[in-house]
Amino acid sequence: MGHKEPMTIASTLKLVQKNELVLPAIQREFVWKASQVVKVFDSIMRGYPVGSFLSWKVEPENLVKFKFYGFMKDYSGYNAKHNPVIDIPTDQARVAVLDGQQRLTSLNIGLRGTYAYKTKNAWSNKASSYPVRKLYLNLLDEAPDNDAGLKYDLRFLTNDQLRDAAGDATKVWFPVAEIFDAAEQFQIMQLPAKYGVGNDARAVEMLGRLWEAVHKNASLHFYEEDDQDIERVLDIFVRVNSGGTVLSYSDLLMSIATAQWKTKDARAEVHGLVDALNALGNGFDFSQDTVLKSGLVLSDIGDVGFKVKNFGAGNMALLEQNWDAISGSLKLAAGLLSDFGLSGGLLTADSVLIPVAYYVHFRKLTEAYRHSDKAEDRKDRFALRSWVLRSLIVRGVWGSGLDTLLRDIRDVIKRDGAAGFPLAAIEYAMAARGKSLAVTDELIDDVLGLSYGGGRTWAVLATLFDHVDTQQQYHVDHVFPQAQLDPKVLKAVKSDDGVRKFDDLLIEELVGKRDLLPNLELLPGMVNIGKSDTEPDTWVMSRYPGDDERAGFVKANSLPTPLPHTADDFLAFFDARRALLVERIKNKLKTQATGAPVPVSEPQTTTESIEDALAEAESAD
Repeated sequence: MGHKEPMTIASTLKLVQKNELVLPAIQREFVWKASQVVKVFDSIMRGYPVGSFLSWKVEPENLVKFKFYGFMKDYSGYNAKHNPVIDIPTDQARVAVLDGQQRLTSLNIGLRGTYAYKTKNAWSNKASSYPVRKLYLNLLDEAPDNDAGLKYDLRFLTNDQLRDAAGDATKVWFPVAEIFDAAEQFQIMQLPAKYGVGNDARAVEMLGRLWEAVHKNASLHFYEEDDQDIERVLDIFVRVNSGGTVLSYSDLLMSIATAQWKTKDARAEVHGLVDALNALGNGFDFSQDTVLKSGLVLSDIGDVGFKVKNFGAGNMALLEQNWDAISGSLKLAAGLLSDFGLSGGLLTADSVLIPVAYYVHFRKLTEAYRHSDKAEDRKDRFALRSWVLRSLIVRGVWGSGLDTLLRDIRDVIKRDGAAGFPLAAIEYAMAARGKSLAVTDELIDDVLGLSYGGGRTWAVLATLFDHVDTQQQYHVDHVFPQAQLDPKVLKAVKSDDGVRKFDDLLIEELVGKRDLLPNLELLPGMVNIGKSDTEPDTWVMSRYPGDDERAGFVKANSLPTPLPHTADDFLAFFDARRALLVERIKNKLKTQATGAPVPVSEPQTTTESIEDALAEAESAD
């Protein structure tokens, strides 16, 4: 690795302009905010270094193995967030930037392009919310006091903002891009007069400083790697970009896939699929990594690890050939997870999507499976839902050893999944890998210690209570109102003699148990909003005035009786509910991988109503 001769900003951007300096698909896309772009320009005007850059000289024989992109010039948060694909000749070497993309793109946007970011509080799905802005410098004064420590008054302005500021005598907004076009020194001398500041020494000095920063000062320092060993380049990229956090290899692997696909643009396909998956239901946060890993698994590639060798020509041809079917299976799988009540905030392990996608892919299931009312399909979905939610409840299932686990589950589905989800066989395989879903005392304690707001909490409640229709919006609700167990409220409660009823130790215990699982339940969203801070005994009596109705609700939610009315009743209620939940956990979370494999029994459907629970209560009586 060698150090190249320092370059000016202008000469570097001219290489960008001619696609002689490019971005490999290994690079993530431009993510800097407008404030960060401004800070870069403030730094260069002050003569501060903007850091060194790392590039890779790619020889012609390796150019054909990758896809390359141009630098972003006109960025829009609405419809122009992706770097332009470029088709570069392979007759000579090119220089690809491995580290420094965000800074170089910022310079390119400020000096050659535009930045269209969303106006505050505007609708995110409307083009008008993202007006085009150019970077301007106020020639009459420095920046007002600011927390960012900026010296120069640099701002991205729309045409409307520029027009509205025309009458402000304290500001003359100079378009920074004109400095890039003024390559010769005589051209810069004409600019002060053009903007009416020829007699203002500060403005003239400011323009001169900006021109020197762009055209004169050789401030950009590049270290260039010329080794053509892909693994070495990847290792360098990961090290310089990690900042202490390990990066995945998926960006480089995406580049390899993009170069090898013949009829599709892998990068565009993967990004489009990620966006489509994340738009389903209440929204998910699936990443490119999850989609690429899914591609390896669903293509039945033996080794599903993120390794360069696994993204060779043969495997990539297989992935491209099956891409449409793989995309459909992933969308169906994400739809099922949404039906199970999961979303980005509640899905604690994205990897669970992959075996679900493989199952529907293997059986060639379609969207009709999600809504089928056939008994066998309802039972199959119940088994799948049970396994998904329980696997999210047990800690460590989707952590270390993921690739081996995915291969094992895939093998079981191929062997036993032709007619239905092989729940017991999968759990056997998981247990053999140390990923048992068996209910242990440790698991029970862990589950009962879950608290309000956690992703696993929702999964536990949805798994424990079959009457919850996860295709509808359910909220996690405090059985005894959270507001009535607030420390300030408790301290204000007086006995008949006017003395504080709850001392500090008791308040600490009440507040400590307030948000834990024994005081939580799932209620339909609108029902929960209507319940508000009403005492549980009062609310149940009002909503279910009939004795049988109340009995059905209490039984369906494993609530002890009598229900509490005041904070005095809370601790006894908490202990009684905890005992009921222990028995329900043992029953509902039990693994199918004990003894001989057994078929999944016919479940209650996820659309069980309160009336169904009442009928069950009446038959039990």
